[in-house]
Amino acid sequence: MSRRFIIAGCGYTGRRLADRLSPQNHVLCLTRSSRRRDQLAQHGLNTIATDLGAPADIDTSGAVVVYLAPPPPDGDRDTTLEGFLRSIDVPARFVYASTSGVYGDCGGAIVNESQPVAPATARAARRVAAEQALLEWGLQAGVETVVLRVAGIYGPGRLPLERIRRRDPVLRAEDAGPGNRIHVSDLAAACERAALIEAPPTPVNICDGNHMSSTEFTNLVATISGAPKPPAIDRDQAQKIFSPMRWSFLAESRRLDNTRMREHLGVELRYADPADGIRQALQFDY
Repeated sequence: MSRRFIIAGCGYTGRRLADRLSPQNHVLCLTRSSRRRDQLAQHGLNTIATDLGAPADIDTSGAVVVYLAPPPPDGDRDTTLEGFLRSIDVPARFVYASTSGVYGDCGGAIVNESQPVAPATARAARRVAAEQALLEWGLQAGVETVVLRVAGIYGPGRLPLERIRRRDPVLRAEDAGPGNRIHVSDLAAACERAALIEAPPTPVNICDGNHMSSTEFTNLVATISGAPKPPAIDRDQAQKIFSPMRWSFLAESRRLDNTRMREHLGVELRYADPADGIRQALQFDY
């Protein structure tokens, strides 16, 4: 039976989710960018350009909404999401893509969904506020809500190739903590499962379960792409020359447990091995 889906913030991940859903269902993509609207329309997707904080008259009643837009870059709340929730009709389900950054620094420990949130950056704090706002709204409106706590996303066009080509340094291996990531195709599959299955769990960690560090991942990209590995520097040097955002990702350490994603959400990972995901991504990067 055909169902209605609305993808709000339809960009890098959303387009792939729309491709998975659109053959059998009615899919409407929302974007803030007229340029993105035209790109998605050329791709054959029904798309509207609108202000997500105050969307145009869009019928969301009975639909499944998958919200992929990031919060604003400033402030302590996600005012865009809050405006969106105030504006829409009651959907059947609301899936929200959050971030694993809500857990903060866990000292390399294994982290499942029972771990209390402890955001260490303003960016992560806005995500915690968004999760709370969505939960409160869902309880009041009687809407089933699902929160996906997503690790770092990679895939075509999302590999550190330019940094490798510039010979930008990486943190030396002995200083680099465990990392967490997900290939965009597997993330789209997780969003699809959260949108379709009966009584999905929430929240759900979304990652491939491989905890290689950012340094290991960058070196692997270099090796597979045929480039020299970048130079390595210690933490003191890195903190001086890396951007605050890049350093904030490296300063936090945790190993996400994806058991709930695999066993309860039912995601079958296509790229559990980052080497396979990198090879697939490189086919489109060159």
